[in-house]
Amino acid sequence: MAPGRLRSEWVARLFVLFIGLGVPMIVVLVGRIDRARVINVQAKMPEVGGWSPVELSAAVGEPLDLRLVSDDVVHGFAVGKTDIQPVDLIPGQVTEVSLQFDKPGTYTFYCTKWCGPNHWRMRGTIEVTGPQFSPVAPEPPLYMSLGIDLDLPHDVHLELDRKPSALNGEALDVVLPEEFRTREYYLSNSPYDTWLALKELPAISHLNDAEVWDLVAWLWASNSNRDALKTGEELYRQNCAACHGEAGDGKGVFTRVEDNDSHAESLSKDFGHALVAPTDFTDPSHMMGSSSTLLQGKILRGGMGTGMPSWGQIFTEDQIWALVDYLWTYQFQMED
Repeated sequence: MAPGRLRSEWVARLFVLFIGLGVPMIVVLVGRIDRARVINVQAKMPEVGGWSPVELSAAVGEPLDLRLVSDDVVHGFAVGKTDIQPVDLIPGQVTEVSLQFDKPGTYTFYCTKWCGPNHWRMRGTIEVTGPQFSPVAPEPPLYMSLGIDLDLPHDVHLELDRKPSALNGEALDVVLPEEFRTREYYLSNSPYDTWLALKELPAISHLNDAEVWDLVAWLWASNSNRDALKTGEELYRQNCAACHGEAGDGKGVFTRVEDNDSHAESLSKDFGHALVAPTDFTDPSHMMGSSSTLLQGKILRGGMGTGMPSWGQIFTEDQIWALVDYLWTYQFQMED
């Protein structure tokens, strides 16, 4: 056999061997590299660890691949202020998600399932880096711009025979001065202050106290809409009801109640409330002295040691205002 022909046969055999063994090995190696880029994230009840790791990093425009596993109960995974859809984490099952961010910043991921009394502590951060940009300094929160102290008492002595009705107020067919119908007035004043101011108007001096309250309800309803109330209701039930109660009365499933008269004293620090009862949104003496901006600030900032977490890193501004709108439904009859 000629030497040239022999070399050709060996080259052909080596090529076949490479195809048979080399390509599969490359596929395996590539697969291992891809798997190495996936980050394993474990979820446990906050009392025994919470998220692990709790800090993640990513780059703008590049996928962040996560393999999520719950070690105990059903948890949920969501990223605040994004359109990323939340996913459920079933114990013993692996849930894979791929995230991608279009702008740099610090994002908060959190649990969406009420996994225990300290559920709200299940939060972590994703630091997203990207091209150099000139960030715009954020405007101060509205409550700071208006000089509202979130921690000052704002209760008023008030008893109402019935829930004020926006429909009844509209039916009174009263033309109120423009100042009462502006968004700025609504944000800056409490319902109680508005009721007092309306009672001073000669044009409505013929109305009784309950009818003036109906006018207040109409003004508050005029600053919301059906879509916002629906969004606010969903946010409340998903994130607030476990402490504040489905009925808004401050007696959610994660508050320990021995008897109705000692509700506040019976709350344990283990339940995240440091012996401070969750707000009762059905109490007019408490709510009617609050402005919408005060409520927005409380949600944005949190309760500062009361167990009320900050939602400013998770909810968008529109979501927070929708939640505020919904809270007023515990005081006012907004719709039929």
